[in-house]
Amino acid sequence: MSPRGARGAQLSAHGLVRRFGGVIALDGVSLEVPPGRITALTGPNGAGKSTLFRCLSGAERPDAGQVLLDGRDITRLPEHTRARLGLARTFQQIAVFPGLSVADNLRVGAEQAGRRPSKEADAPVARTLRLLGLDQLADLPAADLPTGTLRLVELGRALAADPGVLLLDEPAAGLDRDETERLVLLLTALAGDGLAVLLVEHDRELVDRIADSVHTMAAGRLTDGEGSRAHGR
Repeated sequence: MSPRGARGAQLSAHGLVRRFGGVIALDGVSLEVPPGRITALTGPNGAGKSTLFRCLSGAERPDAGQVLLDGRDITRLPEHTRARLGLARTFQQIAVFPGLSVADNLRVGAEQAGRRPSKEADAPVARTLRLLGLDQLADLPAADLPTGTLRLVELGRALAADPGVLLLDEPAAGLDRDETERLVLLLTALAGDGLAVLLVEHDRELVDRIADSVHTMAAGRLTDGEGSRAHGR
């Protein structure tokens, strides 16, 4: 089901510290995001989830600690370089290009992964459109689409990059029940095909359904509330 032809990758964080003035947003956080599994991160607002997410994706640099991708130190690499190494992300607030068609939004993702424009991006774009059931909407401008479909478009842009690790920031926000169910099936299948998935999500019911490992953050630390389950994949 996955658009990828390669195996997933291992993302690791070791002792991450992030300070903003006198506030410690991350206080020595260590986390493993293994391939073929869905790892979830939960916790109240202000717990440090978004800061950790940004440090993993490259939007921010930690003040101390390391981020590793398959053992390679990527701590100081920018987002676009991490994307070319196989790290893809979505955003809490939907981030698509409204003036571009659905297919062209996905093409942006493929090109960000280091492919040249045009024909080299066509194959992963076509595969991802089929995977997400967006074939019939490929030529429509994103501006004309409802929230649930835009979430799929943003996810498609990430998947068109053929990532080894997928970072999802509140992917179920704004989705109705049917759209959420579709997301559950999709993410479960992607992880089953080898992709490493990190899910930052407030919906605990959703997390409990699909996550193999659940980590809870509070005051910049992972608490004792973390656990794991097996889903038989």
